[in-house]
Amino acid sequence: MKKVFVEGPISAEFIAESISKHLGKTDIGAHAIFLGQVRADIINHQKVTHIEYSAYEEMAHQIFHEIREECFQKFDIICMHIYHSIKQVNAGEISLFVFVSSKHRKIAFEACEWVVEQIKQKVPVFGKECFDNNNYQWKENK
Repeated sequence: MKKVFVEGPISAEFIAESISKHLGKTDIGAHAIFLGQVRADIINHQKVTHIEYSAYEEMAHQIFHEIREECFQKFDIICMHIYHSIKQVNAGEISLFVFVSSKHRKIAFEACEWVVEQIKQKVPVFGKECFDNNNYQWKENK
């Protein structure tokens, strides 16, 4: 199975390289991309400076694989990739990259949104929101 986890933030170069690998695929008419970025939220008068992501990696890889397989069954897509950060990602940096390709844009959009929702609901990835005063709290997916 393909590597899903990226240590630290997902770089713009990595994203660009992933997109460029699909440029020669002439059966693709649309790409939908979701980039999850760490926000500098203010929570109880504390500013989030970064999130430390951890995961139960073996189980997470299995669930990512199941989401991928179900997406191909549910939608008429050509390609689908998921990358998620582990370890520290600072506010303003990318922690989730979902990339879906299909013949038509509507399917790409719908499939991409579906994948993101499945990840948030099912994958055992945990985010520790770290504040500017050295306090932290565990992030809740909404």
